[in-house]
Amino acid sequence: MNDLFGFDAAYYENGVGLLCGVDEAGRGPLAGPVFAAAVILPRGVVIDGLNDSKKLTESKREFLYDQIINTAVAYGIAYATEAEIDEYNILQATFLAMRRAVDQLGSLPGCILVDGNRMPPLPSPAECVVKGDAKSACIAAASILAKVSRDRLLYELDKQYPQYCFGQHKGYPTELHYEMLIRYGVSPVHRKSFLKNLSEKSHA
Repeated sequence: MNDLFGFDAAYYENGVGLLCGVDEAGRGPLAGPVFAAAVILPRGVVIDGLNDSKKLTESKREFLYDQIINTAVAYGIAYATEAEIDEYNILQATFLAMRRAVDQLGSLPGCILVDGNRMPPLPSPAECVVKGDAKSACIAAASILAKVSRDRLLYELDKQYPQYCFGQHKGYPTELHYEMLIRYGVSPVHRKSFLKNLSEKSHA
């Protein structure tokens, strides 16, 4: 786990003032916004158990969410709506969410590490880190904040639209989700641009 913090420490040793990690959650689902988070962790502080959000249980992510919020020098959590995803496409909407998260930080980092291989327009020097949520502590922290925030919203949407079972599949394209879509139609929180093949599913 400490390798994550060692990865970030190398940037500080090279003179970066503040190092920020950025990651997203929810690019693939058929419903709900896409979330992004930006996190600046204190230099030299280790958060026990920090890891890529996909490798953690939901209860562990919830626990680490609070740890990160309480430890971070600064953080931002933002999203782009279903309407923005449909208007701009998922990549541009993800970039929008990332920029909104960075804009919440209050102070500009010296370097921003972005998970993945596509670079959003950002206000500071930035680098892409492929599989960064498994390499960098600040990206892993951002992945947890984004994932937990999105999951919490999907539980809220589950209460508003219980027929779609959002609490179970979190909006992802599961068999259950498609069954509910075919039965109940498209809700206001579905991404219309992701459902162009729905009629094919209904005749399958």
